[in-house]
Amino acid sequence: MGTGILSIGVSGIRAAQYGLMVTEHNVVNASTPGYTRQSTMQATNMSVYTGAGAFGQGVNVVTVSRMYDRFLTGQVNSAQTQVSYLDTMHKQLSQIDNMLADSKAGLSPALQSFFSGVQQVAANPSLIEGRQAMLTTSESLIGQFKNMDTRLTEMGAEIEGRITDTVEMINGFAEQIAHVNQRIMVAESGYGQPANDLRDQRDQMIAELNKLISVEAVTDSQGNFSVFIGSGQQLVVGGTSSELVAAPSRADSGRLALSIATAGTPIELPEKLITGGELGGLIEFRSKSLDSAKNELGRIAVSLSLTFNAQHSLGQNMLGQIEGEAGFIGNFFSVPDPRILTNSENQGSGSMSATFTAAQHNGNFYTDLTGSDYQLTFGAGGAYSIMRLSDKQVVSTGTGPGTATFDGIELAITATGDNGDRFLIKPTDEAARNIAMNATLASDPRLINAAAPMRTVPNQANAGAMTISQGEVSTGYSTVGLPLTLTVTAGNLSGLPGDWEVIYANGVTQTGTGGTIPLTNGAATLSKIVYQGMSFNVAGTPADGDSFTIERNAGGVQDGRNAVLLGKLQTATTMVGGQATFQSVYSSLVSANGVKTRSAKLGLESQEAVLKQATANRDAFSAVNLDEEAANLLKFQQAYQASAKSLQVGSQLFDTLLSIF
Repeated sequence: MGTGILSIGVSGIRAAQYGLMVTEHNVVNASTPGYTRQSTMQATNMSVYTGAGAFGQGVNVVTVSRMYDRFLTGQVNSAQTQVSYLDTMHKQLSQIDNMLADSKAGLSPALQSFFSGVQQVAANPSLIEGRQAMLTTSESLIGQFKNMDTRLTEMGAEIEGRITDTVEMINGFAEQIAHVNQRIMVAESGYGQPANDLRDQRDQMIAELNKLISVEAVTDSQGNFSVFIGSGQQLVVGGTSSELVAAPSRADSGRLALSIATAGTPIELPEKLITGGELGGLIEFRSKSLDSAKNELGRIAVSLSLTFNAQHSLGQNMLGQIEGEAGFIGNFFSVPDPRILTNSENQGSGSMSATFTAAQHNGNFYTDLTGSDYQLTFGAGGAYSIMRLSDKQVVSTGTGPGTATFDGIELAITATGDNGDRFLIKPTDEAARNIAMNATLASDPRLINAAAPMRTVPNQANAGAMTISQGEVSTGYSTVGLPLTLTVTAGNLSGLPGDWEVIYANGVTQTGTGGTIPLTNGAATLSKIVYQGMSFNVAGTPADGDSFTIERNAGGVQDGRNAVLLGKLQTATTMVGGQATFQSVYSSLVSANGVKTRSAKLGLESQEAVLKQATANRDAFSAVNLDEEAANLLKFQQAYQASAKSLQVGSQLFDTLLSIF
């Protein structure tokens, strides 16, 4: 009987001792990151069955378990990866928002200053000082485009550096997780008990990895622990880790793309697969915000240049020179051509170049540029398709060699590629930094085409009330044959030897060549004359014999008609196919980025609250509670003392038996 008491007492002491050890382990690791509270699991020893009944043989410690809940931990990791992602997005978006919306350093004040300079020339075209001021504001506008693009480019370089650093950290965690996996497998296979502290270390690494990129940790039926990213790409499988690689993109060598290297050639991952965490935030910010800002800024720069050049080409400079004459400069700005990048995997020898199409006119000049990049893909037999990447719409198809025109771009395909070859077309991403003013014009303000190339002069002897405007010209106009005299005779107008078009007040259009032009169409009077690209508004009733002369604008240094039209471009619908102004497109860019910034901030605040609650839920189950552990210490101490007392009693009983003999 004494032996039974002793063995039971020893088992109790051992169980209490283990309980004290685990409790103390909890206490000292209460502040250890990732530590999960542990507890001993006890079970009774096999009873001894006798005629008098079953007598218990004490206790044994079955295992030491972690108070771990996969669901609660998963909620924390999911919230944490979103917090890291949104925090990264918010910080980066705030930088662009601060730059674009700056009331002093943004593009809006530079645009206003530039057009104020144009309007100053329109008001006083003969003043050299005013013309020089216009050139100065033009240089300032170009400088602002360049400064903003430079800042965005610097942000891009910073993002590329952070992507590289983040990938290195991800690979470091992947290697560590694989190493800990091996240690866990060795420890658990050797002892048949869970390696709790190693599992805590691994879970903490997963938590840290989730701050960098969203991952999914899976344990299969064989007990193998794996980590996946994206849509199932393996980062860690058991004791083996794959490498995430940040290397120049095949489509654009100036841009980092991510690949996963498991065995053999790295597989480039689509950007949409990189989600969550700091890396997901960096990738999404770069593709959806930074690229968009650069492209939109470039689109404004190109549209401004093309429309301004188109209108400027229709004018006359201070020296009396017009389009087609020596010394005349039509293009106020020089515009860089769209960039075309060859995919590094191409097998063929495709070749092409791109230019911007001339600005179109519908009341004012406008462009069709979208601000998107495009991808040209060759098929069999030189067939190709061109996709607008912003909305994945095919905008042009054909068979090369040949020319494709789409969204304000003209693409000349001089040699076709092999089936599957791809080319990336980037129309505006570097345009803001590369626009410039014509160097010759920049040094001579007299070359600004402020005047119109022709004018009308009424005969001083006219007796009627008809007036003819000074006139405007359109692209392709000609002053050949001027001067011409228009004469009113018996209700008709004569004097135009070539093709003409007239419009009456009721909207009726009439065309003809030479001869006479009726001044009325039914009850409607003549309202507009178009001849050789020159147009004149007509009003009032003439007297028979009245005449008007159309002539070159010789000595027209006081004429600012073309400068007036240049100034009107500020508020004209010059972009998005003639539906938006420069300022409205820029305002949309500012607004869209501001909405993204505020959305990221609100999302971050919301997700931080989710993370806080998820962490509290997990900690309530898994974290160390020092008050509870203090109670456990007392409990196990008392159990230890009680078991020790039973040993003392057993020893005394044994001594009593010995004394009998």
